[in-house]
Amino acid sequence: MKRYLLLITLVFLGMYPSYAEILYPVSTISETLKKDAHAVIRLHETIFTIKSVGEAIERTHYVITILDEQGEAMARNFQYYDKMNRITEFDGILYDALGSKVKTLKKTDIRDISAADGFSLYTDMKFKIASFTYAQYPYTVEFTSEVVTTNLMYYPQWFPQNDEEVSLEKATLTVLCPKNITLRYKEQKMSSPAQVQTTGEVSTYKWTLENLPALTDEPNAPSNNEIISGVYLSPSDFEVSGYKGNMTSWENLGRFQSTLLAGRDELPENVKQQITQITAKETNKIDKIKKVYEYLQANTRYVSIQMGIGGWQPFDAKTVAQNGYGDCKALSNYTKAMLKAIGIESYYTIIGAGSTQSDLLIDFSSRVNFNHAILCVPVEKDTIWLECTSQTNPFGYQGSFTGNRHALLITPDGGKLVKTTQYTAKDNLASRKVLINLDVNGDANVEALSTYYGEQQEDLSYILNTKNQEEQKKALYKKINVPSYEINQFSLTEKKARIPSVTEKLSLTVRKCGSKSGTRMFITPNVMNASSYIPPKTENRKNEIVLRMAYQDIDTVVYQLPKGYGIEFVPETIKIESKFGTYQSSLQTKEGEITYIRSVTVNRGKYPASAYNEWVDFRKKIVKADKTQMVLVNKGS
Repeated sequence: MKRYLLLITLVFLGMYPSYAEILYPVSTISETLKKDAHAVIRLHETIFTIKSVGEAIERTHYVITILDEQGEAMARNFQYYDKMNRITEFDGILYDALGSKVKTLKKTDIRDISAADGFSLYTDMKFKIASFTYAQYPYTVEFTSEVVTTNLMYYPQWFPQNDEEVSLEKATLTVLCPKNITLRYKEQKMSSPAQVQTTGEVSTYKWTLENLPALTDEPNAPSNNEIISGVYLSPSDFEVSGYKGNMTSWENLGRFQSTLLAGRDELPENVKQQITQITAKETNKIDKIKKVYEYLQANTRYVSIQMGIGGWQPFDAKTVAQNGYGDCKALSNYTKAMLKAIGIESYYTIIGAGSTQSDLLIDFSSRVNFNHAILCVPVEKDTIWLECTSQTNPFGYQGSFTGNRHALLITPDGGKLVKTTQYTAKDNLASRKVLINLDVNGDANVEALSTYYGEQQEDLSYILNTKNQEEQKKALYKKINVPSYEINQFSLTEKKARIPSVTEKLSLTVRKCGSKSGTRMFITPNVMNASSYIPPKTENRKNEIVLRMAYQDIDTVVYQLPKGYGIEFVPETIKIESKFGTYQSSLQTKEGEITYIRSVTVNRGKYPASAYNEWVDFRKKIVKADKTQMVLVNKGS
C-alpha cells in the first residue's frame, strides 16, 4: 500500500512517468503463465508483407518479461542480414517491473558481427545483436525490427514459443499478399485456423495464439519444432537472384534446384584423366564408386560457403578441383561430376542432417528442414549414399547424421522424395566379450573385447579419428561404466564398411568387483554394461515417445573364480518383453567358472503418449535385472 501511495504521489509531482507511459507491468501476468517459466512472451507480432514474387518485408515486434536469471538469454535480439536481406529498423526498449521505461537502445549498444571465420566458413552473412541487462528481476524488453528481403525461396516460419520454460501471453502473424500470388501454409497444433479476407488487390491472413503455458521438457519427446504451435509458410511462384521457381510440389522444387546445378558439373581434363586412371582396373561398379569417393576424401576438405544464392547453389566442379575445398553442395556436385566422367549416373540430394533433426514435411513441399546436400548413386538392387564432406566417413555409411529419414533426389524429371538407409537394431550392434579373473579380495583383472557397429560406433570413431593416444585414454575413462578401475592397456581399431565398426580392447584392474561379507562374496555379473537410465515419471504426458535409434547389446562375461570359492547362488534367467524391445539374461556354471550372457534389443519408433508408463516400466525392469547379484562362498582350501 505504501508503495502504491508513493507511486501516485510521484506521478502527481511529475517525477514518474504518467499512467499512459506505463507499459507491460509484470503485475498483469497471470500466475498460470508464470508457472514453470523463466520468461514470459508478452507480445509477439509478425507482419509479413509480400510485395511481389521477388520481394517482401518482414516486421517483428517482440516483448518479453525476464522473470529470473535463467531467462536472461531471452533479453536479446539478433537479426541476420546479407545482400538479399536488408535491415531497415532495429530498435529496443528496457522496462522495469512496473512497466516504466528505463532505457532505449542506442546505436552504440548494437553489435555488428560477421558470421565468417575465414577458414571453415565463407559467407556474406552478418548479424546485428543487441541485449539488455538489468539489476532487478523481473524486467521487460521490447524489440522492433524490419527486414526487406529479395530471397523469396524463404518465407518466415512462425513459431513464437520455441523455447522451453517460456510461456506466451499473445502472438499474432499477419501475412499481406497480392491476391494474384498464392500463399501456401501448413498449420501445426493451432486451436483456430487462419482468418482470411480480401480487400481490393490484397489478401490478408491472420493467426493468433494466446495464453500458452511454459513448455516443459519431456524425456524421449519429439524435437520442439514438431510439437509447438505455429504456421509453416512457403511460396508458390518465387524469384531469387534472377532465378524463377515454383514450390507447389516436390517435383517443382527439384526442377528449380536443377536450374541451379545446370552447367556446373564440368571437370578439368587432368581430373578426368586421374579418375579414369584410378578406376580403370575395377570391374565392379561399386568398387569404381568407392575409388572415386576415396579420391574425393584424399583431395578435398570441407568449407561452409553461404554467399548470395550459395545457400542452394554449389560452386562449379572446376572451382572445387582448383581450390581443393567446397561445402556440402559443392563437394556433392563435384563427386557427381567425377562419377559422370566414368559413365556412372548419380543424383544430387538435399536433406535435413543431424541426429535430432526433424524429418521433412512430407505433405508440404518447402525448403523447411533442409540443411545439407549428399549424393545418391543407384546400383543394381542397391543404393549407395555418399557423405561428401567428411575425410574419414566410411564409404556408403550415413548413420545418425543422414540415415533413417526422407530426402529429395534431384532427378532429370524433378524432385523425388525417397527414404535414406534405415538402420536396424542388428546394424547397431554392440558385442562384448569379457574375461574376469577374481582374486580372494574381490579385486579383478579384466580383459574386454568389444565391437561396436553402425550408430553405436560413431562416438568411438570420432575419438579415434580426432584425438591422440592420451586424449583417447581420457575419453575412455569417461565412457567406461565401472566404479573403481585403472586402464592398463587399450586399443581402438576401426573397420570401414557400409556398416562400420570399431573394436575396443581393454585391460583393466577393477577394485572391489566383488564385495565380501564374512565367507561370502557378492558380485553383480553385469560389471561392464549395466543400465542405469530410468525416465522420470510424469503426470499427464503430452507428447508421443520417440526412440531415435534401434540397437542391440550382446554381452558375454566369463568369471574365473578365486581359489577356494564355490557357487552358492546365481539368479534365474530373466526375460522381459515389450513393444519397446526385449531383454534376456542368464548364467551358466561349471567348476570354477560362471558365464553371464545378456542381450538387450531396443526398437526405433514413435509410440503414443499413453504408452509412457509402459516405457518407464520397461526401463525399470532392465535396470533392476542388471542389478541382480550372484553369491560365491569360501569353502576353504
